[in-house]
Amino acid sequence: MIRDNKPGPAQVQQPTAPVPAQTFRFSTPVVETPAIFVIGGWIARLLGFLVRLPFRFPVLVTALASSAAVAYWFGWLPLLVVLVLAGGGLAGWWWRWPASFHRFVTLRVLAGWRWVWVYHRHWQPVLVVAGLAESYLERQYLPRIRRVTCSDWSDRVRVRLVAGTSPADFEARVTELAHGFGAPSCRVTVRGPRDIVLEFPRRDMLADTIPALPVPEQVDLKALPMGTCEDGSAWLLRLHGTHVLTVGVTGAGKGSVIWSAVRAMTPAIQAGTVRVWAVDPKRMELSYGRSMFARYADDGEAAVELLERAVAAMQDRAARYAGKQRTHIPTSDDPFLVIVVDEVAFLTAYHPDRDVRRRAENALATLTSQGRSVGVAVLAALQDPRKEVLNLRNLFPDKIALRLDEASQVDMVLGEGARDRGANAHLIDPDLPGVAYVRLEGSSIPVRVRAAYVSDEDITAMATDMEEVA
Repeated sequence: MIRDNKPGPAQVQQPTAPVPAQTFRFSTPVVETPAIFVIGGWIARLLGFLVRLPFRFPVLVTALASSAAVAYWFGWLPLLVVLVLAGGGLAGWWWRWPASFHRFVTLRVLAGWRWVWVYHRHWQPVLVVAGLAESYLERQYLPRIRRVTCSDWSDRVRVRLVAGTSPADFEARVTELAHGFGAPSCRVTVRGPRDIVLEFPRRDMLADTIPALPVPEQVDLKALPMGTCEDGSAWLLRLHGTHVLTVGVTGAGKGSVIWSAVRAMTPAIQAGTVRVWAVDPKRMELSYGRSMFARYADDGEAAVELLERAVAAMQDRAARYAGKQRTHIPTSDDPFLVIVVDEVAFLTAYHPDRDVRRRAENALATLTSQGRSVGVAVLAALQDPRKEVLNLRNLFPDKIALRLDEASQVDMVLGEGARDRGANAHLIDPDLPGVAYVRLEGSSIPVRVRAAYVSDEDITAMATDMEEVA
């Protein structure tokens, strides 16, 4: 029997249509660039750098040019004499006026060095890896460094953005920028169209504990000394004409904020132009200074009664002011009334009596919505910023975020976009109580601060002085 080895119909491979990967593709031909064009590009870049150099480093270029001119026209010995005299003048300047020398010489030399060695050197790789470089027609476009300035604690890099990008792109990459340039953090400030400033701290000005500040002789209720800002300036808190919400986990330093504010108002409290009503559910934080408070409550029912009395006093004052005056001036007859509420969530969310929670929330809502113009302020402290705990947080114009548990809580406290602008309250070191980010009404820029630590001995001394005055 002879078998037919020819393939049957089922064995014949049918022609198939080409898959997309097999279709023809056209690409731009690669043409070698002549060496003369490459060398010409290098020369053009060098000439551009030399032209910009006097504008970027005017003092350095002037000094080098003057030295070269003296050496060329008069020789090396006169140049040596000039250099010695210049060095002596700088030494005398440093010895006689160290502050101005530091400002005009040391910081400018540091800025030039960090411009060249840190930012210009790493600018392209950091921005490319962070996704902040733009490409168009196979050409890469980078934001350009316009200027670098240094302060005692930070570098400020002024940047011109590429057309079509926005500051939000940099705000979303602050972590990458901080790590890329070896800084602990990065903050973005918008100066104008396509003009931003990146601020990189070099060291932490708030690493050391700040002792209790001296009691001021004159009290300014719109600028109470509380501690220190990150740039070394004084942290001044406005309390008259606003309400302040302080949020932080246990041990974050809420007591430092409250007692620093009370300490700064001590002379006015003694004079009777300021009265402080305190609510202290824990009976631990504010009990040390009970003699400093005109009213004090440490349980739910008493606290609600205190808040409702504050509402009645506020409404009585508003009725007297109607049609006669629009702003409050603290006097002994009409003192500035400060309602300090520690652990406000105990009254609004955790108290077992629903009626107490409802009355407390209504009273706080009335005070925070109507009290500013008649001289009533609420200074409240809280651990958990969620809406179900305190849905009145938007009625507090000024907010202070101490150490928080979660990154999402930063925007809950300080407002949307605060974390993108560098307010990393969730990353505050637990060993730095009192460190916080402050966001004031009308400003979108959070400021890093540290409240002074008011010890038990300081509070006891304040209370004793108050009792002696009384």
